[in-house]
Amino acid sequence: MKIRLPDLVSVYTDGGVFQSKWEDGELFLGLEGDVLSVRVCSGKTGLRYVRLRWTFSKNEKRNEPLRIYGDAWERAGGDLEWRGIVPERCMPWFCLVSNGTDSDPDTAGRFTEGFGVEVCPGAMCFWQYDSAGITLWLDARCGGEGVLLSGRELCLARVVFGEYRNCSAFSAGKLFCREMSPEPKPLTAPVYGSNNWYYAYGNSSAEEIKKDTAVAAELCAGLSNRPFMVIDDGWTQNPKNGPWDRGGESFGDMAALAREIKSQNVRPGIWVRYVYDQGGVCDLPKEWHYPHDGDFLDVSRPEVLEYVRKTTERFVDWGYELIKFDCSTQDILGRRGYRVPYGIAADGWSFYDRSKTTAEIITDFYRAVRAGAGEKTVLIGCATLSHLSAGIVEIGRTGADINGVNWDITRRMGVNTLAFRMMHHRALFDADADCVGITGELPWEKIRQWLFILSRSGTPLFVSCKPGVLNDAQLEELREAFRVNSVQKDELIPLDWMENVCPERWSLNGEEICFDWFDGTVNTMFTGREI
Repeated sequence: MKIRLPDLVSVYTDGGVFQSKWEDGELFLGLEGDVLSVRVCSGKTGLRYVRLRWTFSKNEKRNEPLRIYGDAWERAGGDLEWRGIVPERCMPWFCLVSNGTDSDPDTAGRFTEGFGVEVCPGAMCFWQYDSAGITLWLDARCGGEGVLLSGRELCLARVVFGEYRNCSAFSAGKLFCREMSPEPKPLTAPVYGSNNWYYAYGNSSAEEIKKDTAVAAELCAGLSNRPFMVIDDGWTQNPKNGPWDRGGESFGDMAALAREIKSQNVRPGIWVRYVYDQGGVCDLPKEWHYPHDGDFLDVSRPEVLEYVRKTTERFVDWGYELIKFDCSTQDILGRRGYRVPYGIAADGWSFYDRSKTTAEIITDFYRAVRAGAGEKTVLIGCATLSHLSAGIVEIGRTGADINGVNWDITRRMGVNTLAFRMMHHRALFDADADCVGITGELPWEKIRQWLFILSRSGTPLFVSCKPGVLNDAQLEELREAFRVNSVQKDELIPLDWMENVCPERWSLNGEEICFDWFDGTVNTMFTGREI
């Protein structure tokens, strides 16, 4: 389907529903080559949503069996999949519509369409696809209330369609991601290394980090591209919380620790959760916090953005070359993106600054982190909104957490994320499908498969390895995984991903390989609790 003007336009404001004009506002649609620009200007009336609907003509309607892929707001929750037509399905940012199957190497007659918006839009955007047409919703709210533009003109989105013939759906998806994100933030060298979270889970110290660094240095000896040692949550005085200007009792001088890591020819990285301030432990002004939840900072406030920028600058001054900033979607919006089907913000609240949309406010927050980091420090956006962080961060965490003691969670989150989010890789950002957790509590035959496929995916590899749990042969496998991933030149493609949310068939550099993700020890049945 070629891009064209929609057949139906609906604008939802605090004053009612309109087609394109209302008392103090107007919606503008403009075709600019292969892009549809959606702009709006409004006065004092709160703007909430814009709905654009394309009804398929006889030539546009697909009359063959179809599978539909829908992306996620931020990290995926192990639930990405190709499905049949589900009219109510919410598909954030973009969707793909394809015939046939990637399990068949013969791509003659394959036809995949992409429907999406360019990265960094001014609204939260999602698609719905049915047998008669396709619908784009643009959520222009400020939090859960209508945005008050006060006469300002805003580009809500730049809409793009794509058509890809005689190629696999995976290839089409990669091409479409590059269409939506033509200028990703490039890395100067592949990023890989160690992260202490998935064996320590916050119970760590400067001495433990030094030992982890020594192991990483030894396993990566002789590699020209040096690994990172990322210090995850647990280095501050309070779990999952600040203050971010000093190390906790077991860490002490964080600048000295960065120097120690560098002395072993390893690059230091650090974890931060900027927006959380439970109990006021960061000693910040009360008015910087949400009135409806005083544990979180309101990032629409210029003072908060300046605090974020200065905090980031401090990490850089300490000597950290990578910053992993986490949990911001749930902290800003009160919910995790992969658990929200439609409106990502609940109704009934707003940010302090009512003149900007949620999308604008969150993008400004990401840019404040970038401003503090400068251009040489690597940013990993963890639980960041993918389309809003593209072009700002070098690396995006693309799935929810794996688990060092529960293989089923690693399989569910890790394998699904890797298969379905590699389309993002080096288009939106470098796609990080999360770590390999090595604790000694899971079967090595399963962990080694995850280590193997992730190391040869061409995407970043981070490993959390509990000291002393691997024998010499297993350490050699880990050494080889680091060596391969230090250059990230492999090409990995899922083959049965259109039928299997946990693909077992893959193409590695043109050769088919298979994985056995299940055995009798794996619990795939309902356990009575969420995993």
